[in-house]
Amino acid sequence: MTGTRLWVAVLFLLPALVLLGALVVYPIGYSVWRSLYDADGSGFVGLQNYGEIFTDSRTLTAVRNTAIWVAVAPAIVTVLGLIFAVLTERVRWGTAFKLIVFMPMAISMLAAGIIFRLVYEQDPNQGVANAVVTSVHDAFVDSSVYPKARPNAQVSDLKASSGGSFTTTGTVHAGTPALLPLVGIAPNRLPGTPADAEEPSGSGVTGTVWLDFKLGGGGTKGKVDPGEKALKGVTVEAVKDGTVVASARSGADGTFSLPDRADGARLRLPGSNFAAPYNGVDWLGPTLVTPAIIGSYVWMWAGFAMVLIAAGLAGVDRNLLEAARVDGANEWQVFRKVTVPLLAPVLVVVLVTLMINVMKIFDLVYIIAPQPTQDDANVLALQLFLSSFGGGGNYGVGSAIGVILLLLVLPVMFVNLRRLRKERER
Repeated sequence: MTGTRLWVAVLFLLPALVLLGALVVYPIGYSVWRSLYDADGSGFVGLQNYGEIFTDSRTLTAVRNTAIWVAVAPAIVTVLGLIFAVLTERVRWGTAFKLIVFMPMAISMLAAGIIFRLVYEQDPNQGVANAVVTSVHDAFVDSSVYPKARPNAQVSDLKASSGGSFTTTGTVHAGTPALLPLVGIAPNRLPGTPADAEEPSGSGVTGTVWLDFKLGGGGTKGKVDPGEKALKGVTVEAVKDGTVVASARSGADGTFSLPDRADGARLRLPGSNFAAPYNGVDWLGPTLVTPAIIGSYVWMWAGFAMVLIAAGLAGVDRNLLEAARVDGANEWQVFRKVTVPLLAPVLVVVLVTLMINVMKIFDLVYIIAPQPTQDDANVLALQLFLSSFGGGGNYGVGSAIGVILLLLVLPVMFVNLRRLRKERER
């Protein structure tokens, strides 16, 4: 049509064809050939490597997790991108918001993996996610007063009972102070108020809860010595025949007072006084490791989807939206029945692109998942690496996994090419 000679066209296309052959065609062909040989490539095994893939538990887990990634991650990212693109059109600071949401795209997968490995740390003092979770939890649920504290077994009448509690072996009576010495207080929970060595005032059963430890040593175990500290806020229950008849909390000086009906009862310190503090969610445990990593992927790619969808939204005829509003449609109806159908081609592009992308996901899983749960978060691309280079040394199985990944991507690519061809014909 242009009058260009064939050899000229071939000459200009030759560099691209050479690169395409060297970087795409040759690796695909070699992978298919290598997948038919054993680990070291010396013996022909046919389809045995493919059979091993579908009988190995780790590879089956990788297939399952890859399917979860393909089904969940692209859909969430696309929906979030659509919501962000539509909502940011209605605010004056929409451009700044888009910049902030798109900014994670400038971060490499390696850096994002390191960031989220720290975000998901179990220790609330290090992991942001658990810092937030524990803050919300502690705002509604009272934490234990003295985690891991325990009675002084040598001198105390308190003995371990059910539910992490401690109960006296003998009964208490009015007029005889009950002494409840504890030890094992964490350094950051050490009290500062001296314990009251005098008999607590008030009628009924009285007593003192204190830290039976004197800085520098000395003193008599089981007795309140000068300088020993009071334990404030400890719940004390009076129990008769397995029923709690009264309860009280120790004051600032460690003393408590129970009513007369506690006479003849046993004293119990409930386990809630000593329970370990709430440390949040095990984000990288076997159950949540895959959703947690998908969350980091959504953080990275939501900006990509938002920018593409916003570009498509900018080309939507506003007259159609206004016509729908004039006809009485509310904003939700306009969004669902007008905006989304008009954006359908863009949404398909974003969805297909992300589906291809998540099939190759490797970096985030390899970096974020700790070694004990890496098998639970395994995906096909990671299994390919582990089988070939990560200690497995089986290049035959690794090549077979690569071929399977290619076969999984091909249908998605075929759908995308058909869509592009139809749009070109329009």
